[in-house]
Amino acid sequence: MPEITSIMPQKNDKNRCSVYIDGRFYCGLTLEAAVKFHLKAGMTVEKDFLDKIQLETDKNTALDKALTHLSATRKTEKQITDFLNKKGYTQTVCDYVLERLRYYNFIDDYAYCRAYIAECRGKGKRLIEADLIKRGAKKEAIEQALSEIEEDDGEAKAVAEKYLRGKERTKENVYKAFKYLLSRGYGYDTAKSATEGLEDDL
Repeated sequence: MPEITSIMPQKNDKNRCSVYIDGRFYCGLTLEAAVKFHLKAGMTVEKDFLDKIQLETDKNTALDKALTHLSATRKTEKQITDFLNKKGYTQTVCDYVLERLRYYNFIDDYAYCRAYIAECRGKGKRLIEADLIKRGAKKEAIEQALSEIEEDDGEAKAVAEKYLRGKERTKENVYKAFKYLLSRGYGYDTAKSATEGLEDDL
């Protein structure tokens, strides 16, 4: 059975402690909970038991912290999970918080993707997809949101024009602009269409 190897006060919160199982950090608990359940080093304990303690004592605190974290900007489910994990909450508490946030429509990866796409300028689908993956949005939410948009040739041309500003419209430079569009995540056909005729603008 797993053994509590140490219980250490947390530096950033005097009312909480970190519980280590078999030499590894497992979760954070309120000092009140640790005392109430007589937790101490050397004690053998089921992880499920610690999960239940944390859920009952910390679920409302964790939810409040998640809501505060959300108040600045919209977040993906993974970003909220990562935030709570760094605070020392177990997956049981994370699952509770995510369920409540979904219930109140405070988190929605599909809505997050749509909002991100609407704010994006000068990026093609591939780069937007990479950004959303990096932010932890669910694959199906990304795919659904991206399927609802078409790449804007006009926007791509504006990006190419900006790239060429101050440069001679030589064949070489126009080709560099084409490659630049590809690096910005635009598809081959969009980049080709956006750079056609630019060399003739001499």
